Amino acid sequence: MDTSREDVGILIRSAFLKRDTKQRFSLFVLVILAITLVFIETIDTKPLNYFRSLVKDSIYRGSEIISYPAKSLDDSLKFFKEHFTLYKNYKLVKQENENLKNKIFETDYLVMENNQLRRLIDDQVASYSNLVSSRVMLDKQSPYLNSFIINSGANKEIKKGLAVLDGKNFIGRIVDVNFFSSRVLLVTDLNSKIPVVIEKSGHHAILSGQGSKNPTLEFLPENHKVQENDKVYTSGKGGIFTSGIPIGKVVFKDRQARVNLYSDISQITYVNIKLEDVIQKK
Repeated sequence: MDTSREDVGILIRSAFLKRDTKQRFSLFVLVILAITLVFIETIDTKPLNYFRSLVKDSIYRGSEIISYPAKSLDDSLKFFKEHFTLYKNYKLVKQENENLKNKIFETDYLVMENNQLRRLIDDQVASYSNLVSSRVMLDKQSPYLNSFIINSGANKEIKKGLAVLDGKNFIGRIVDVNFFSSRVLLVTDLNSKIPVVIEKSGHHAILSGQGSKNPTLEFLPENHKVQENDKVYTSGKGGIFTSGIPIGKVVFKDRQARVNLYSDISQITYVNIKLEDVIQKK
């Protein structure tokens, strides 16, 4: 034991001897200060307790103040991270919303198309004639020319001169036939001349296209009795079309008899082609 104590003493003396005067003094002061603080900590008196509390509070508050920038930086990084995550989620939700909207639009379009096809089937069932339904592929309209290109032709027994209907209403005639397509000349076209009869007067006339939505009634008798809202039908004269196909009602514009068509030609997607004459010829 004596040897070990002597060794410790030698080491301490060596540490002091290896340092200069200032370093030895500083080390000595620190040792004395540490011993004093340890001794003071064991003393339980109110002044010392207040002093210790003040020192500890100062250290704690100082630590909090010192750590505030680091904590603020961490909160800021967390905020930006949450912001970018929220923005990413927003983009995903927005894309999902667009996809759902597109699906709804597709569903609405299919419902509309289904309703149109149902009306075509109902028209065919209710008609005593043989009708072929076709879809409008191209709509060529200008102030002078008005025609449709449909997706049926000779493959469906379609021939030139056949009447084309929107539902039950006459809208034009076939003027050109290919194997898988045909061209329909509408009643509004300048080249369209259709024999018609007017109810109630029974007067015959020619429905002449003017490039507008209201074709005119030409070659009426001088003292005709045609009135507003009289109904206009195909007359069947010349054997071009069957008689009695509804077209529209009479309206007067600038003292000229015109026809307000039952069908809005600009809104037609499907048409019926009347094959009755083809069947009769067979």
